[in-house]
Amino acid sequence: MSDKLHIIGGGLAGSEAAWQAASLGIKVVIHEMRPDVETFAHKTGNLAEMVCSNSFRSDDDEQNAVGLLHWEMRQAGGLIMEMGDRHRLPAGGALAVDRDAFSEAVTERLRSHPNVSVEAGEITRLPDDGHWIIATGPLTSGALAEAVRAETGEDALAFFDAIAPIVYADTIDMSVAWEQSRYDKGETEEEQKAYINCPMTKPEYEAFIDALLAADKAEFHEGETAGYFDGCLPIEVMAERGRETLRHGPMKPVGLTNPHDPQTKAYAVVQLRRDNKLGTLYNIVGFQTKMKYGAQTEVFRMIPGLSDAKFARLGGIHRNTFLNSPRFLDRQMRLRTKPNIRFAGQITGVEGYVESAAMGLLAGRLAAAEIQDRILPEVPPTTATGALVTHITGGADAKTFQPMNVNFGLFPPVDAKGGRRGRRDRYKAYTDRAKADWSGWLVAQGDSLAAE
Repeated sequence: MSDKLHIIGGGLAGSEAAWQAASLGIKVVIHEMRPDVETFAHKTGNLAEMVCSNSFRSDDDEQNAVGLLHWEMRQAGGLIMEMGDRHRLPAGGALAVDRDAFSEAVTERLRSHPNVSVEAGEITRLPDDGHWIIATGPLTSGALAEAVRAETGEDALAFFDAIAPIVYADTIDMSVAWEQSRYDKGETEEEQKAYINCPMTKPEYEAFIDALLAADKAEFHEGETAGYFDGCLPIEVMAERGRETLRHGPMKPVGLTNPHDPQTKAYAVVQLRRDNKLGTLYNIVGFQTKMKYGAQTEVFRMIPGLSDAKFARLGGIHRNTFLNSPRFLDRQMRLRTKPNIRFAGQITGVEGYVESAAMGLLAGRLAAAEIQDRILPEVPPTTATGALVTHITGGADAKTFQPMNVNFGLFPPVDAKGGRRGRRDRYKAYTDRAKADWSGWLVAQGDSLAAE
């Protein structure tokens, strides 16, 4: 059996898996179908291309589970976090990146690694031998998805996801809009002004909702049903759940003061977040959509400050493929019926860029250990990485399994120590315990990648 590790998919999970394994001395081949086979959402052939958002979400590693996941990946020498930090953009307390510079940097680092090679072309079947990781993400090719379905007998692998539009910054009317992070969050003035805010009055909001509900939407193909992940719902779907839903979701007006009219509280606020380092592009936060292109331009130009907006990219809908992992994966992230194959990333049923990359990190290490005849200690379920892998490999109910972001609800409860903790104290207890256990896990491996 070859000691090479083959990885199908060069997204964030596949890139991180390749980096981890290659850095541990394993020869790695990344099989990436782009640019030979294009997808709806990707625009380049680069590795680790981000398509839905440019945000890794909160970077708070004491009060937020995804921030803790950032910390764990940094400690494990993660490439995705290193490049994310290097190409970060102002985003308040979040970690947002210049997506083009980020993917170019990941691509250059991997292609220049002596243990990594990249082969273009589509893999259409499940290999019978060798060491493989499938990290194909939400846009798994139809042929490979069919091969997985044939092997598992699973009836439904697909649900639908939507991406948000991007606006040219110089077409935003700043006499109406203003720069401010919610609650002025951020350590620097640049961070505190990381978002552009567009205010709405109640009549403007009501008219916007009416237009949103009436707009032409993308149709599904025959036989397809829409099962959206709640963390990335199209705005039309949210609006259909109730007219006030958006105002309490991505359009909430709290923590913001309009300097053009500080005495008037906006009824709703649309936020835009910088999408590149130059600050020439902004994405509309939380505005994933399945509206047809013509309808999008009409509806979004109803937003105050965007009446003359020009769009670098409009939103769209695409299929997102994931496996019923609790049923089909073992604790080593291997397919039970073909243990030479591991799965990583969004196809395992984790949701989000960071979660996907974290599962790539773990899969890469597990595969490397197996090839080198080492035993990798089980990841403590008290850590963010451990909580995720525990969830997808048996912690979740297979009958109701749906994609999941990392959250403290996946962690074993913390000891109250004599009384009920407040939320901040409880979250700090989760992160303190996780950091100690993750550090211990790395030390137990004699870790050669860990951060200083």
